[in-house]
Amino acid sequence: MQGLGELESAVMDVLWRGDGDRTVRDVLDELSKERELAYTTVMTVLDNLHRKGWVEREKVSRAFHYQAALSREEAAARALRAVLESTDDPAGVLLHFARSASDEEADALRKALRKRR
Repeated sequence: MQGLGELESAVMDVLWRGDGDRTVRDVLDELSKERELAYTTVMTVLDNLHRKGWVEREKVSRAFHYQAALSREEAAARALRAVLESTDDPAGVLLHFARSASDEEADALRKALRKRR
């Protein structure tokens, strides 16, 4: 995801794959299947993601419970919006993208545009 580091992206992936909220320990246990991390590292990453608005948290007893503030699809759309806003020709970018879309993607775009009207 645009604007996120490698570890932040991995943490977001854990939150997006999970059901409901997750504690630091839950996220650490999931990430530990692929890499060795300290509890405090995961806690700091989750705190940073909260500060950036990527995750929401609620204190339950003595521990924070975290969940993604937006869906993976919403985050991808936000990244696409940032790309479009960073260019002098957003229409040209969209046209190039549309030409590269698969049949299924083109159908989804057509349906979404029809609903928008």
